[in-house]
Amino acid sequence: MRTIAGGTFTSQRQLAADSGYSLGVVNRSVRSLRAAGYLDKNARLTEKARLELEAHRPRNAVILAAGFGMRMVPINTSSPKALLEVRGERLIDRLIRQLHAVGVTDITVVVGFMKESLEYLIDEFGAELIVNPDYARKNNLHSLALASERIGGTYIVPCDLWCENNPFSPYEPYSWYMVADTADEESSVRVNRKMELIRRSDGGGNRMIGIAYLAEPEAEAVRPALRALDDEKHVEDLWERALYQKDRLLPRARVVGGASVVEINTYEQLRELDAGSNHLKSDAMAVIGAALGVRQEQITDISVLKKGMTNRSFLFSAGGEKYIMRVPGEGTDKLIDRKNEAAVYGVIRGRGLCEDPVYLNAENGCKITRYLDRTRVCDPNDSEDVRRCMEKLRGFHAMGLTVPHTFDIFEQIEFYESLWAGSPSAYRDYRRTKENVFSLRDFVEGAEKDRCLTHIDAVPDNFLFCAGPDGTEELQLIDGEYSGMQDPHVDIAMFAIYSLYDRRRLDGLIDMYFENACPAMIRAKIYCYVSMCGLLWSNWCEYKRNLGVEYGEYSLRQYRYAKDYFALARELMRGGEAMA
Repeated sequence: MRTIAGGTFTSQRQLAADSGYSLGVVNRSVRSLRAAGYLDKNARLTEKARLELEAHRPRNAVILAAGFGMRMVPINTSSPKALLEVRGERLIDRLIRQLHAVGVTDITVVVGFMKESLEYLIDEFGAELIVNPDYARKNNLHSLALASERIGGTYIVPCDLWCENNPFSPYEPYSWYMVADTADEESSVRVNRKMELIRRSDGGGNRMIGIAYLAEPEAEAVRPALRALDDEKHVEDLWERALYQKDRLLPRARVVGGASVVEINTYEQLRELDAGSNHLKSDAMAVIGAALGVRQEQITDISVLKKGMTNRSFLFSAGGEKYIMRVPGEGTDKLIDRKNEAAVYGVIRGRGLCEDPVYLNAENGCKITRYLDRTRVCDPNDSEDVRRCMEKLRGFHAMGLTVPHTFDIFEQIEFYESLWAGSPSAYRDYRRTKENVFSLRDFVEGAEKDRCLTHIDAVPDNFLFCAGPDGTEELQLIDGEYSGMQDPHVDIAMFAIYSLYDRRRLDGLIDMYFENACPAMIRAKIYCYVSMCGLLWSNWCEYKRNLGVEYGEYSLRQYRYAKDYFALARELMRGGEAMA
């Protein structure tokens, strides 16, 4: 009936071709519909049929466009995925126009990353925006949960799809979820003979595209499921989790050709679909081309690496070698002096601490290094790993290197607080905590110390174990962007608080570094550094939170270090005074 309503009917053979059903199925269906009064003798829709179709018009659509699009490096530093252009048309514009073409004009767009750049959708298309402030921490299940009350006769649409043909229809008689006729190793569902979507645990099912239509019966089950799943246990879940009932999805399958709907997750997928897209003209790609002397089409195998707390990095191949490019993260230009970082790399170059950068921009912080195979970072729960890291750290400090700049912890605490732009701290006792931490200044400034180039960010993730030329495992200390002149014992405190160590494990770390010969007052000084650095990174986390980047437990624990180790440091200091 829907196929007949959408075209000019000339023959049942044509109807079979247009609908995708066999001629036998079409012939039987036409006879049944005539008998039920839905088709007249010429196989045209009756009034009864038109009323039935009108009862199944889609009511609205929800487009999910909040995500950061991590895998789109290096594009995602400048544009959300919804605004990627394919053949001169933005992805989200094309999807909205396709919805409008079938009469769906009630459109809600859930936005987050660079939400301001999508504001034009209100004026141009009459869309309504819902803001997801947790887009950086939570996956799209949370985005759809924010719009759950709007679901019912609704298209659910990811923003990163390019559909060659309009996937929407003026009439939708039942719920469906779209999958491709091609396999995907990561897919958790397959289509059975009844056109049901069955869960599978071994992968290799039909590629899940993500577009769905939820009629009211299924929407009634999905709405409460979304709300129930929208908690801290499911922050990384996709919205499809709400569709599962035991071993299958609620909607039936809608299978389309794998090439007709393209999900654009990576730079190379965009390049393959439209080599002339304006969004391929990335500054990062231009830098790579110039630094390595390659054409941009020779830059391949682009994949995102784990997002760091300060930067984003991606892996790529060029000229037969693999490299990593670091792209500074949100607000980093305010946090790090890149000229100071360049000075650090100039001092440590050739000393065997880490791989020398292939390219380093002292203005914006972009950096290219060679990729090392068979690497791993330090496991802070592995005592042998930690022992080797402390040995490396002692060796680095023993070099006595110097640079022109200093990393002043108290100044940095004030600086990060200034970046809040007048907003109060999220912690009610922040002022008292800050006063306590700053009261430690006289003690640490008067304590015994040999200032030298200090890493500052000597956390487990920056100790890199890699295969050496003779097959042994070498250790590098990487990423010196915060480094400066300071008491080297600050690095011990930094390692501990990033690892979320308790006091017992902190004392064990101190003993490793000092080989069981740490004087009580130096231990007290390191406790002071734990308190000071806890407040430092807590303030840093509060600044990043204002940019929409949340660090969860790490942020809370840093503030607790500031409070708890102030008290513990004072206790050790009093003990030392009594002994004196």
